[in-house]
Amino acid sequence: MDDTLGLDALTRFGHALSDSTRTKVLVSLRERPGYPAELADAIGVSRQILSNHLACLRGCGLVVAVPEGRRSRYELADPRIARALDDLQGLVLAVDPACCPTSSTDGCC
Repeated sequence: MDDTLGLDALTRFGHALSDSTRTKVLVSLRERPGYPAELADAIGVSRQILSNHLACLRGCGLVVAVPEGRRSRYELADPRIARALDDLQGLVLAVDPACCPTSSTDGCC
């Protein structure tokens, strides 16, 4: 694989995970596909905010919208994304589970 292409792919994945709302969307879709209204309610954001994040995740190639009549169901673009999320979460927790607490302001993450 071209190094530039691989670096771009990792950068897109990192960008997706750099926002907690997008991370919550990916984790939720890791479990099962979902509809925007249900995802927004489950994550605790407005539908407009969720829509913006779904557009970003689609642009990164991580999620796809599957039309169902007048609605769209969202799912991970590839099942390997779920495994990558599991592996990354396991790795971070194995290395140091306290490294980057959500409330950290010291620049760690």
